[in-house]
Amino acid sequence: MREYLTVFLVAAVVTYLLGVVAREIALRTGAVARVRDRDVHAVPIPYFGGVAMLGGLAAAYLVAHRLPFLSLSDNQVFHDAKFVLIGGAMICLLGVLDDLFELDALTKLGGQVLAAGFLVINQVQFFAIQLPGRGQFSLDSTQAALISVVVVVATVNAVNFVDGLDGLAAGVVGIGAVAFFAFAYKLADANDETLAISAALLCAALGGACAGFLPHNFFPARIFMGDSGSMLIGLVLAGSALSLTGQFATVDMTQGAGGSQASLLPTLLPIILPISILVVPFADLVLAVIRRTRAGRSPFSPDKEHLHHRMLEIGHSHRRAVLIMWLWAGLIAFGGVLASLYASPLTTAVLAVWVVLTVVLTFVLPPRAASTGDRLS
Repeated sequence: MREYLTVFLVAAVVTYLLGVVAREIALRTGAVARVRDRDVHAVPIPYFGGVAMLGGLAAAYLVAHRLPFLSLSDNQVFHDAKFVLIGGAMICLLGVLDDLFELDALTKLGGQVLAAGFLVINQVQFFAIQLPGRGQFSLDSTQAALISVVVVVATVNAVNFVDGLDGLAAGVVGIGAVAFFAFAYKLADANDETLAISAALLCAALGGACAGFLPHNFFPARIFMGDSGSMLIGLVLAGSALSLTGQFATVDMTQGAGGSQASLLPTLLPIILPISILVVPFADLVLAVIRRTRAGRSPFSPDKEHLHHRMLEIGHSHRRAVLIMWLWAGLIAFGGVLASLYASPLTTAVLAVWVVLTVVLTFVLPPRAASTGDRLS
């Protein structure tokens, strides 16, 4: 655990330091977010936050190679992590080009599929799906490739869609990464496997990169992650989920739930957790596609009706809207982990209080009049 904490801190510190450099490069190259009707910021903000996050991830990976425990792990751990980061670099470059030249939607989609295909070609993909009461269902090569590409592309776009308020995407993905780290770590422990696994390594680094970026990006943001960042962190989170099934021949999550063989949630968790972590941005993505197609517009056409826009419309300030959406993301991500791995009356009580608090803050707390700075950011 200490080595994973080291990986987290290295990613955080390097990302934070590179954020200053990335901001300066963005300003000099003209990679700035112009003010558009659908945006909530009032002045141009530099992009390239994704470049800083990629640097933090790479630094964490290199340090992990030198740590006593992780450096002696199975070769597959660093194999999977390496190709996820290379795929992340590919999609980050695509995002940099988009931040500079505003690529069309189909070009970006093609680049996302290419990066996802790169992971599959290098064996970072789903190999099996856990079915309740039936063990693992092995996928053939075509099924595995198709499902893996769909998961990566959907996750990348879900994160991209939710990246609409200062600190929102970095916070949601950071929360998801920490929750998935806890799940992967406990999965390995419950099945008497080595605790050195690529999913935990990637999630520790990703959580650190998001934490290191937030001081630059939380309201009022001094730099945006841009598509280079949102697509990068989406791919790394999806890649960590893909790598998990390839490193366990069999899994038995009932051991992690107190030995209850009747519990279906631990068995289903390897399937639903990667989706549940990003349920907020995924819900936003699905609603946006339905909304736009019903209106006769392209699913990729931008608008100002995302969930975070609606939070501002009902009267929440910029900071409060972001914090509330973090609470929802944390409730879903950590709720799934806690309910399955640490089922107890105390866990149920904690989650119940969390639900009530989040609902009250979202719908009951009287919205205050946003300050001028909040409205314009």
